[in-house]
Amino acid sequence: MLCGRTVFARGDAIMTRDIIKPIWYYAGLPILMITIFLVQVGRINPFIILWHELIIIFGYIAAVVDVKTRKIPNKLVIIMFIAWMLTITPKLLFDIDASTALLRDSVLGFVVSMGLFLTVYIVSRKGLGGGDVKFMAVSGLYLGLGGAISTILCGSILAAMTGLILIAFKKIGRRDQIPLAPFLYIGILVTILFQ
Repeated sequence: MLCGRTVFARGDAIMTRDIIKPIWYYAGLPILMITIFLVQVGRINPFIILWHELIIIFGYIAAVVDVKTRKIPNKLVIIMFIAWMLTITPKLLFDIDASTALLRDSVLGFVVSMGLFLTVYIVSRKGLGGGDVKFMAVSGLYLGLGGAISTILCGSILAAMTGLILIAFKKIGRRDQIPLAPFLYIGILVTILFQ
């Protein structure tokens, strides 16, 4: 216990209960989930709706934690991957013909997201966080190739515009960093709503 807060250290991710616990951080999540469900029900395969609901939850948590700590915990990315595996496995076992194309699209989304973000991570000399690379790669599994590309474009453009505005108003310096997960999350929402 440290100043009334319990600190958990796992690998390079440090989380405190006051980051995860406050309910008001997550008050908008049920509204987003219900909205996405209502927009997509009857239009899209229920299995895809399940994936969209999961990525909404995981993305929301990643965005909140990234804003508070400037890190996306490895534990969250691992849980995202496990949830994806748990949802795709029964589909592959019982409906292999329909799920092969879905699996191919998911793997392509993963590979392209990982490739783009890893390239930026290496070229920018860690100007992009490793958590952002892992988060977007696993998000590519849920979004597929087209969804991952549109999420990356939308999130990156929003982050760049926000950064330029903050620099113009001298709120941050040119070398300062802003958390990327909230912008990627907006990109995920835009992609899901208009897909």
